[in-house]
Amino acid sequence: MPAIVTENLVKRFGDLTAVDGLTIEIRPGELFAFLGPNGAGKTTTIHMLCTLLRPTAGSARVAGHDCVKEAWAVRRAIGLVFQESTLDKDLTAYENLWFACYLQNLTSRVATERIAEILRLFELTDRKDHMTKHLSGGLRRRLDIARGVLHRPRILFLDEPTIGLDPQARRQIWQFLDTLRRQEETTLFVTTHYLEEAETCDRVGIIDHGRLIALGTPGELKRVFKGDVVQVRSERAEELARAIREEFQLSPQVTDRGLLLEVTDGEAFLPQLIRSFGDQIAGINIQRPSLNEVFLHLTGREFKP
Repeated sequence: MPAIVTENLVKRFGDLTAVDGLTIEIRPGELFAFLGPNGAGKTTTIHMLCTLLRPTAGSARVAGHDCVKEAWAVRRAIGLVFQESTLDKDLTAYENLWFACYLQNLTSRVATERIAEILRLFELTDRKDHMTKHLSGGLRRRLDIARGVLHRPRILFLDEPTIGLDPQARRQIWQFLDTLRRQEETTLFVTTHYLEEAETCDRVGIIDHGRLIALGTPGELKRVFKGDVVQVRSERAEELARAIREEFQLSPQVTDRGLLLEVTDGEAFLPQLIRSFGDQIAGINIQRPSLNEVFLHLTGREFKP
């Protein structure tokens, strides 16, 4: 049985269609990344799957339960970490966790054992008596996630769990999530606009303007390219793009990073490019396609958080 399945899921707000015909199936234990720029429909999707918003059309089932007809059963099976922290900053870390156990109707014995276990997992034991408002952003995010898994949910939804954190804190959060998945066999549904964070996920869905435009493993998505991506820097980018188009019958795309060209063999192409336009080129880089290039290829524009 899939952990999550949606069929033609739609959410409209007046004339705005925030989610448009979303159909996905996510396996138990999978780490699924949902990518898209701000306003693409990521958070709206999570809110429908977590029963916080009612779909306009279509259907969604989470942990085998219908998100509309069996909302309470869905809520018992999931954990949710919001984009913005909902911790009580005037409580200690331990008190925030204890209050979460109370809301989940855990017995005192189970709550005590579970809190101790979660504090160890997220390396927060030595911070348990610290006031939450005095914790760093990274530590508060760890505490947010720790609170979300106290009741051992089968599926954990995380909406932008690393937004606003420095690179080191972001890496730590993903390490904790990976440990959690291995130890608890939890299905993780994560939204993010950091494309590099999705590189190690099992599968990635890319949403844009409410529509799912790509779905697959990172490797599968990158196979839309037949070879290499060549990045060319030039002070006359638009002019050079037109010239390359005429000379090589390619379709260069002008981006903030320069021209991006999709070629079969980057190393074989470079001498030809330099021979023809070397005086217009300030720098060249050959790279394997990234998810950013996938998004550019599919939409004709760069991924903008």
